Amino acid sequence: MIIDCHGHYTTEPQKMKDWRTRQLELVKEGTFRPTRAMLTISDDDIQEGIEGNQRKLQQERGTDLTIFSPRAVGMGHHLGTAETSQEWTQLSNDMIRRVCDLYPTSFAPVCSLPQYPGVNPKNCIQELERCVNEMGFIGCNLNPDASGAMWTDPPLTDKKWWYPLYEKLVELDVPAMIRVSGSCNPNFHHTGAHYTAADTTAFMQLLLGDLFKDFPTLKFIIPHGGGAVPYHWGRYRGLAQDLGKPLFSEYLLKNVFFDTCVYHQPGIDCMTKVVPHENILFASEMVGAVRGIDPETGHYYDDTKRYIDRTPNLDAKARADVYENNARRVFPRLGKILDSIGQ
Repeated sequence: MIIDCHGHYTTEPQKMKDWRTRQLELVKEGTFRPTRAMLTISDDDIQEGIEGNQRKLQQERGTDLTIFSPRAVGMGHHLGTAETSQEWTQLSNDMIRRVCDLYPTSFAPVCSLPQYPGVNPKNCIQELERCVNEMGFIGCNLNPDASGAMWTDPPLTDKKWWYPLYEKLVELDVPAMIRVSGSCNPNFHHTGAHYTAADTTAFMQLLLGDLFKDFPTLKFIIPHGGGAVPYHWGRYRGLAQDLGKPLFSEYLLKNVFFDTCVYHQPGIDCMTKVVPHENILFASEMVGAVRGIDPETGHYYDDTKRYIDRTPNLDAKARADVYENNARRVFPRLGKILDSIGQ
């Protein structure tokens, strides 16, 4: 089985995007009130976007199931108010549940959290519990920078800021993908700079701290191949050594995993050569940030299965771990979904 651990709802109905635009306009006008009742989306609206995009590409590329969450840039935690973030997040998560109900053999749900700059993330616990306990979600996206590339909140290892949320993640036995959203800083393009910079920053924050001494079963997935981390594996190993830290295998790699949203063969080859295969989860983020065809290969950049199939650094067992077994291990609640569909 091939499990893609990183998919976003990037083909949502236009009326959903229009609703979000209007919601933020009401904030600017000073007349915001909860407005979810103003939005009606049919199953046909959802299927129209999914059938010709995510489902079509799953079938063409040979992936079986995608772990699916709201559009990353659409989370927009830095926009509006804490109240609008709450409402938008709930609506977005409800839509993910509907997609998964319509396509139960193709998608498994992961939620976003109603974060907002300056608001303690323990505020997100209620929505996390709703999604996991009431709607069967198997993980969440966690934004280390709700301010939109301004980095105004404490690092991921800050006890007062993050620990209440981590305690709930551990209690529910769900992992978090470290996932920033849009950028309001003109120095950082969201997909080209902010995403991969945040991936790298998150890893460095974890390297500097001792988070997993306090939470030995907490699991994070760092997307986009871990940003710059695999390419500079020696730099980070050396920094950890200079700081008197244990080996990565002893204090980071039991808890930190990387996905394969890396869009060229040399990048995947580098990643699979330096990162233990037990820490790599297959992913494509297809219908995402990079949608074109690579003129050097004639294939889509985000057809990452081709790179995993062709890398010389994985034998058959390691490749099976990357494609399936690691996702089952990192997402413990995924097993129930796979059992229900006979996988």
